[in-house]
Amino acid sequence: MFDIKWIREHPVEFDNGMVRRKLEPKSTSLIALDRERRNVEARAQEIQADRNKLSKKIGIAKAKGEDVSHLIAEVSRSKTAQAEAEDKVRVKTEELIAAMSIIPNTPLDIVPDGVDESDNRVEREWGKVPNFNFLAKEHFEIGESLGLMDFELAAKMSGARFVVLSGSLARLERALASFMLDLHTVEHDLTEVNPPALVRDNALYGTGQLPKFGEDLFKTEQGLWMIPTAEVPLTNMVADSILDGSNLPRRMAALTSCFRSEAGSSGKDTRGMIRQHQFSKVEMVTISKPDESGEELERMTSCAEEVLKRLKLPYRVVTLCTGDLGFGAQHTYDLEVWLPGQGQYREISSCSNCGDFQARRMKARYRGEDGKSTRFVHTLNGSGLAVGRTLVAVLENYQQEDGSVIIPMALRPYMGGLEVITANG
Repeated sequence: MFDIKWIREHPVEFDNGMVRRKLEPKSTSLIALDRERRNVEARAQEIQADRNKLSKKIGIAKAKGEDVSHLIAEVSRSKTAQAEAEDKVRVKTEELIAAMSIIPNTPLDIVPDGVDESDNRVEREWGKVPNFNFLAKEHFEIGESLGLMDFELAAKMSGARFVVLSGSLARLERALASFMLDLHTVEHDLTEVNPPALVRDNALYGTGQLPKFGEDLFKTEQGLWMIPTAEVPLTNMVADSILDGSNLPRRMAALTSCFRSEAGSSGKDTRGMIRQHQFSKVEMVTISKPDESGEELERMTSCAEEVLKRLKLPYRVVTLCTGDLGFGAQHTYDLEVWLPGQGQYREISSCSNCGDFQARRMKARYRGEDGKSTRFVHTLNGSGLAVGRTLVAVLENYQQEDGSVIIPMALRPYMGGLEVITANG
């Protein structure tokens, strides 16, 4: 969410940000809406001021013993007029907020211009892409051959885009999540949090999923939403609050189930675990001061990279271009892991700096050193990592010609010392 005052004072800068997003300039229409709101607000204030004067006149007239009936009637008419004016203020304010709530964040200058993912900029690569002497299989072929990954059984219970993992694969997914959390909390100094998986409208509004992306979410009959990512509850932990600046940055991590309708992904990744309605993810969220958020983004990205390094999974880091940037982000790094079965890099983590975009929606501030002034915090979020996609990457990169899968060294303590997953193991 933007500050309309800032837009009035920086219309060109705001519109340039929209154009870089491949959107039409919006400052003129927003400023016009705001002008209408301020005009009706000024009228409501004038009516209030006039009524205050009338009240004084009534007091003076009564003291003199004069007839005040006509003044009382005028006050009554004034109250009605003010109520109508205040209703117009409410309507215009809601119109302005509704218009601004669907406008994405503006990209930082360091973000490359572009239309889609083909224009993203590769920053660095790590690890050696495996060179098998056999035809690499995709993860679902491996899992089904092992007898430990069942999409048909899941479909009978839940429909498409669900999976049942069993035996060593179920344990491997749990091991990955535990490994990630231990790494982030012990070595990276993130605080582990176990947040709710069901949230109210205001929580999703605060992080930017609502109102624009409601169709991508699942909602219960009781009116609660199933979280698409732990970013939502973790970030909202500071909503409607004024934090002590000396306690920032605040770094958190959580393992949760996530739920997405995948409404816009018809025909994409219809087989396998890449794009599911339900999946596990370890999410990182940081709340920082504005002048520290750039450095915190680099730190968060390195935390996610370390997971892949420990697992010895080849990956690359890309900076998303303006056309591929998420709604609330002003700067994003994607981590893309190599999948031999697909013969390409696929996203496994996105680490984003949202600036004060979410903080304004959530009313999250911090108090400065002077103890008086407050500023909006900056919020950051990133996958550390998507557990299911990491399982996919392990299966494809550690597959053997006989169909077995070697367990990465970093995970063996979590697997009871098991070194290889074999059929029905």
